[in-house]
Amino acid sequence: MTAIAVQAQWLLAQRRPKRSFFETFIRSLIILCVAVAVVLSSIAVCDGHWLFAKGKLFGLWHFCALGNNSALKCATNLTLANIAGIHVGMTFARSMVSFAVVVAIFGLELLMVSQVCEDFNSRKKWSMGSVLLLLSFLFSSAGVLSFVILLRDYISLTGFTLTYWCEFISAFLFFLNGISGLHLNHLTYPWSRMRKNGP
Repeated sequence: MTAIAVQAQWLLAQRRPKRSFFETFIRSLIILCVAVAVVLSSIAVCDGHWLFAKGKLFGLWHFCALGNNSALKCATNLTLANIAGIHVGMTFARSMVSFAVVVAIFGLELLMVSQVCEDFNSRKKWSMGSVLLLLSFLFSSAGVLSFVILLRDYISLTGFTLTYWCEFISAFLFFLNGISGLHLNHLTYPWSRMRKNGP
């Protein structure tokens, strides 16, 4: 009976504690914000036209210039912009923001699974998802910064397009929700408590 009692006590210790309404609400809000960030970042990457300056439209995938009839003529050959290193720089920028979207999708999936599957590993999945969001922030920031540095001679606040600001906001949301997710997990279930509740 003693062995059975000890085993039952250990299983109760491993059982996931019930969450309060406030904690559930905050976690749901984080998931919603991450989903919005993924959508914004996806739109920014797919559109790719981030800067309009001096009659030229610079993008991740295309370069456009105003023609004689005031119509934009676009080409995938970025070297037509006559900017040193633009082909390599844009390849790096679009690779970083594309990786950011992919990693964020995996992070969002882990966050959602951690809420749907009520088991002992759900909080670990939440932490892993939050870490992936921070990684998405690093990728997104690298892409945005490389774009700005590459086109620093054309930069103006009024020249940035709406899709650029979508990427900027999504990078901020990745960081904010990643940090918030880790902090919330630490506040509601410290790792030291997990070790104390071990067998």
